[in-house]
Amino acid sequence: MEASTTPRELTGDKATKIVEAMRESVAKRGIAGSTFEHVAREAGVSRGLLHYYFGTKERLLVEVVRRDSELRVARLDEMLGEAQSVDDVLDVLVSSLTDLIENEPSFFLLIYELFSAGRRNPEIQEEVGKLFAHTRSHVAEVLRTKESEGVLSLRFDADAVVSILLALGDGFALQALSDTDLDDKAAVAAGAASARFLLVRE
Repeated sequence: MEASTTPRELTGDKATKIVEAMRESVAKRGIAGSTFEHVAREAGVSRGLLHYYFGTKERLLVEVVRRDSELRVARLDEMLGEAQSVDDVLDVLVSSLTDLIENEPSFFLLIYELFSAGRRNPEIQEEVGKLFAHTRSHVAEVLRTKESEGVLSLRFDADAVVSILLALGDGFALQALSDTDLDDKAAVAAGAASARFLLVRE
């Protein structure tokens, strides 16, 4: 079956099984070892189906990250929606990040793999850019809502604040996953202080 040049839409139970199988394969075997053969077998679908709908492993990784990002943004949206103070907002941001690092580190591995793939493939780079833009836009809107409620007083434009917050989180995750001797508590405290500076004009 000829591989697609662009990803086709796949919905329903098969899509869920494929995405879950890819996520579990990455956690078990790493990116390089997660082949279409492994994923197809564990998802209970044909390898040809994966080639037809995704074309390449990188495009399947994009779909995994897209779905994971949507779930995380929705969860973050709900938790931030309940925040009544800047301390509440900081608690949500810190706990979301540390939980992701401790329990689902493969999410960051996927992001870094897609970034590398995007350097070689303009289509993948564009897709990754869209994912980041969507996340930034949505979280920025949540922060604007919190500002209108009087919970926050952003020091800069919400989009700029979110860009820096995401950069802090992604950078810290990379170091925490690479250096087991990193003083997590000190780094988290420094990050929270930096975030507070962005979220509140004092």
